[in-house]
Amino acid sequence: NVICIFYVYSDPAMKQFLLFLDETSALGKKFIIQDLDDTHVFILAEVVQILQERVGELMDQNSFPITQK
Repeated sequence: NVICIFYVYSDPAMKQFLLFLDETSALGKKFIIQDLDDTHVFILAEVVQILQERVGELMDQNSFPITQK
């Protein structure tokens, strides 16, 4: 069997979010192949698109529009 994987570099906070998604199977299954260090992981290539969507949702929740006065 051959699997495609991605090498992911992120800050430690984002990596903790990835570990949370993996541990809770929030994407339907576990996707982290190898936890390398504080900022690097190998993940299954098949979850990259949905993972990008989840990260985008997280960023949207944590940002606020600038309003003019």
